[in-house]
Amino acid sequence: MKLTDFVIPEAIITDLKVTTKEEAIRSLVGSLGASGSISQTDLDGIVAAILKREELGSTGIGKGVAVPHTKHPSVDRLVATVALCKEGVDFASLDGEDVFILFLLVSPPDRPGDHLRALESISRHLRNDRFCNFLKQAASVKAVVDLLDEADNNQLV
Repeated sequence: MKLTDFVIPEAIITDLKVTTKEEAIRSLVGSLGASGSISQTDLDGIVAAILKREELGSTGIGKGVAVPHTKHPSVDRLVATVALCKEGVDFASLDGEDVFILFLLVSPPDRPGDHLRALESISRHLRNDRFCNFLKQAASVKAVVDLLDEADNNQLV
């Protein structure tokens, strides 16, 4: 599954300015709402579902990366966004480090296979140090989208 299949370019945030995990999640969900990918009436419910998922264990997976995610009945297809937080945000990550790269994923509850494939695709790319370094340096939405496309086409070996 390709990143460009489900990351919504209009929802990408290249300079996220937040101080808490909840603010970060609210901003990412809000950007999906602003892009029209999620209904404005469902934003609070999706934020609540993601925060509930975070209570099970942080999705801050280490190395400055977090992948908050949830399944929610308000979406009929996989939607995701990317945010870059230059100052970093405390996400209660497994390694105790701040998070600079966030991928937020929302998927329909009746498509668990797609949800898992999307998470696998995201985590596979985030294990690539070159990908993460280039992503942290991306200064525009176009640069992020181009990088996602390069990653999808295995051009970041």
